[in-house]
Amino acid sequence: MENFVFKNTTTIIFGRDTITKAGQEALKYGKSVLLVYGEGFVKRAGILDKVLASLTSSELKITEFPGAMPNPTLSHVQKGIDLCRDNDIDFILAVGGGSAIDVAKAIGVGALYSGNVWDLFDMIAFTTETIPVGVILTVPGTGSESSNSCVITNEKTLIKRGLNDDLIRPVFAIMDPELSYSLTSYQTACGLADAMSHVMERYFTATPNVDCTDRMCEALLKSLIANGPIAIASPDNYDARAEILLASKFAHDNTVGVGRIGDFSTHKLGHQLSVFYDMAHGASVALMFLAWMRYVYEQDLDRFVKYAERVWDVPASLVNPEAIALEGINRTESFFRSMTLPVKLSEAGIPSDRFEEMSEKATSVTGGIIGNFTKLTTADVVKIYKLAK
Repeated sequence: MENFVFKNTTTIIFGRDTITKAGQEALKYGKSVLLVYGEGFVKRAGILDKVLASLTSSELKITEFPGAMPNPTLSHVQKGIDLCRDNDIDFILAVGGGSAIDVAKAIGVGALYSGNVWDLFDMIAFTTETIPVGVILTVPGTGSESSNSCVITNEKTLIKRGLNDDLIRPVFAIMDPELSYSLTSYQTACGLADAMSHVMERYFTATPNVDCTDRMCEALLKSLIANGPIAIASPDNYDARAEILLASKFAHDNTVGVGRIGDFSTHKLGHQLSVFYDMAHGASVALMFLAWMRYVYEQDLDRFVKYAERVWDVPASLVNPEAIALEGINRTESFFRSMTLPVKLSEAGIPSDRFEEMSEKATSVTGGIIGNFTKLTTADVVKIYKLAK
């Protein structure tokens, strides 16, 4: 197990009707609020009206910033930064899923930074301050509500990149399972796959002697696998939604990542599908994880056997360890397919003519090498994309 320091300062406010606390929580941090949200779901479901009512009851000045979209862009973030500066914003409240939250986080650090906010994503500059961000979560899966990361796409360069800093953890997150009742089955499936991928990026590690967090990862995966189909079949099942919300939160707040070095190459591969083809993030990482698994499983067969036996209940009586490992991968694929997620690039309508370009983008920021479970070159990444065809 590796040495580590773990700190998570996000206050979690969980349960029914907690949305009514938005105003009183926001008032602890400021009086002028930038309200970040998407155009569709939060309005249709009546969530936005409840948020506005709560903020208004606390006599907060509200500046609305709609338009958060999947795979949020740098230009949209810059508009939010300008709004903050023009309206003396001292608190940002994101209402939605990972996209709205990531936009809010990027705006928070960008508004107090004198240069181009993309400098922070390029790691050519750093900042020590941010406008505090709060969250009302409506789409579970990304874990952005209490993580130290956000991901933005620079649409001019076709680069999707993350910023990781404890500075950008939200100060609070309101998590009411009922707010996710109106999600479509596909949105629910994408969120579920995203949460699973966050666990698996940490589970597949080269760090030895991490049994405690191994078993925590396995428990989270089994909970997501058990409750995802229930939520899809019965969207208003409170208990299933609650389990998914909580598991998704732990999946990416690094609780299960302490003492071990995660991989995260699959996320870099999936990001390119989002940038080049606007594919939903959860769907992209689900698809790429399957190809990545098949490409690397021989690097540590024992870990893949453990994954198969403990997560998917593959019997140890199969012919040999390789058969057990491959059956675990096959059951992962069957699960994603059962939720109507694409498991091949061809099923998602993605051609094979840009694999080399996507691979170069995926490895560009790290000198042509990505991954920690096993090191992948640009040539390896091309092979993984081809394996996903």
